Amino acid sequence: MDILFLTSAHNSLSQRLFIELSERGHEIRVCVVTSEKDMIDAVSERAPDMVIAPMLKSAIPSEVSSRCLCLIVHPGIKGDRGPSSLDWAIANNERTWGVSILEAAPEFDAGPIWASHEFRLEAVPPAKSSLYRGPVTEAAVRGVLEAVSRIELGEFKSGAWRPEALSDALSYARGRLRPAMKQLDRAIDWRQDCTAAIIRKVRAADSAPGVLTTLLGTSCFLYGAHAEDCIKGPAGQILAKRNGAICIGTIDGAVWISHLKAKGDPKVNSEACQSAQAGIACDFCYVEFCAVAGVKLPATQVLGPLLRGVPEVPLPVDAPTDHQTFREIVYREEGQVGYLSFDFYNGAMSADQCRRLRDAFLHARSRPTKVIVLLGGKDFWSNGIHLNTIEASADAAEESWRNINAIDDVVYEIINTFSHLVIAGLRGNAGAGGAILALAADHVYAKSGVVLNPHYRSMGELYGSEYWTYLLPRRVGQAKAFELMQSCMPIGAKTACTIGFLDDAFGCDGEIFEAELRDRATRLAQDPCLRVMLQKKHMMRLDDEESKPLACYRAEELERMKANFFGPDRAYHEARRRFVFKGNAPANDTRRALVSQIDVEFGERANKASHPVCNQASLVSRARQTNGVELPDIEKPDSRVKLSGALELRLIKMLRQAMVPFRHDY
Repeated sequence: MDILFLTSAHNSLSQRLFIELSERGHEIRVCVVTSEKDMIDAVSERAPDMVIAPMLKSAIPSEVSSRCLCLIVHPGIKGDRGPSSLDWAIANNERTWGVSILEAAPEFDAGPIWASHEFRLEAVPPAKSSLYRGPVTEAAVRGVLEAVSRIELGEFKSGAWRPEALSDALSYARGRLRPAMKQLDRAIDWRQDCTAAIIRKVRAADSAPGVLTTLLGTSCFLYGAHAEDCIKGPAGQILAKRNGAICIGTIDGAVWISHLKAKGDPKVNSEACQSAQAGIACDFCYVEFCAVAGVKLPATQVLGPLLRGVPEVPLPVDAPTDHQTFREIVYREEGQVGYLSFDFYNGAMSADQCRRLRDAFLHARSRPTKVIVLLGGKDFWSNGIHLNTIEASADAAEESWRNINAIDDVVYEIINTFSHLVIAGLRGNAGAGGAILALAADHVYAKSGVVLNPHYRSMGELYGSEYWTYLLPRRVGQAKAFELMQSCMPIGAKTACTIGFLDDAFGCDGEIFEAELRDRATRLAQDPCLRVMLQKKHMMRLDDEESKPLACYRAEELERMKANFFGPDRAYHEARRRFVFKGNAPANDTRRALVSQIDVEFGERANKASHPVCNQASLVSRARQTNGVELPDIEKPDSRVKLSGALELRLIKMLRQAMVPFRHDY
């Protein structure tokens, strides 16, 4: 059938349905819509056999539903209606929930029910986004396939089967109409709410809209809640910090909050910026990252200097997992197998996280084991570089450069591991450089239903790195690698196995996948031919190195990335901002506006194409590459420039920070 997707975003659920229906021979056209006009135009352009709305924030107009059958994926049980279904399910501690496939009707969520599938909810609920990507997606796939099959088999057309009217379902179903959940419903009372209640409230709002509260006088939204068993202190007080997260006391313990989003209009960031108030541009600011309003960031980055005096409480990656706490990277061993999980929020990996992951991998490689299993996170294996942190950095181009080099360093170490066999176990979806990261392993397995997006171009024609020009063709061949990169289409686990991207996919849920993965890793570690496999691996790497050194792949990729980051074409920066601000980016880049103000004082800038922020007349130019080390290049000041004492001090501090060598492998 010719099926049209009308969706507010081509998200993980929409992509999974696209894959499942395409694999069954249906022709799918995806239209991301923001208005009724968009929907009407999409149907008018080419009349489909049916419309499916995987995730739609507004009602389908009658002008569309009268032309063809329209089915809506609703994340609620029979009878449930309203825009906050999952929020209420988590907040009300529902024991089971479900997904219903509804026919479009004038009243929102009130159409006939074509299919409904339920699932069990855990006593300690996952975040709403995790629930959506897991049980909700699986139930939605079953429901949509069931509805489509009824049409294909002619059951609906012949009258042998009819969808259930909502009025009939309401006579026995427990679902009901619920209002949109407001911040008043989510509000945390630190003097009354226990740890479990706080976690439930935050997770019911994660990843959107978050729970609004005030921390250290700053209005912000909370995300990423984790229970803490050992640290205790006054309720509502920030007690500790770790890897970007903050620990807040509760009446019966403490809770970690990994991410915050400052409340406010991102267009007026300069009003809260002390440097801007002092007339100092970002070029001369000593702050590496800013708390950009409207951007979800690590909690410590948002609160910044307000956290002075709050102790850092590091935790080794191999510390015992004998209590609840916040941990992004965990290493454990079972016999001759080491397991390294890295559960980064939304799969995004900042430069700092990449450096910590590389250190953790080197630790795992130093252990007397035989196999290393890389588990990624439960929701996402990895999605590559951290676009939000880059957007909030003092210099997005420089931070992009640091981030891509840091993730390249991780890939480099995995490729050059000859003491162990490395397995990548993808429990969740993977995209961009995160999908390529998995290919550095010797064996790549994924949970059935995982969605992969091994491409970069949709982010403003970004070329990509992570040694993809070496790893991807080695797996799928040069022609298929080019096709994957150019098409920018999601692929499912089944297709990934067929083309060689994955070695195998198995397990209908996370527990079954992990159990089978452990069995395979254990058998591999006990295989008497392990030594021969390691020798063969080493010889193949030597042959590849002789044919073309890894350093050449990296240098060529980074040369293209340098043009994306620092060149005159700002497509990547604009695409990144649209992504970070969910399509509602401020008209002007606050940082760029501040730099421009200072440039007026310092004279007309020269050679704008040399860098998206600074130029050749700047007192500090971009660092240059010299024998694999990034060295600061200090140019002669323009004679028209007059520095104040404050600016001189800031400039000196910035130069000292810039003198830290940056590691490269080429």
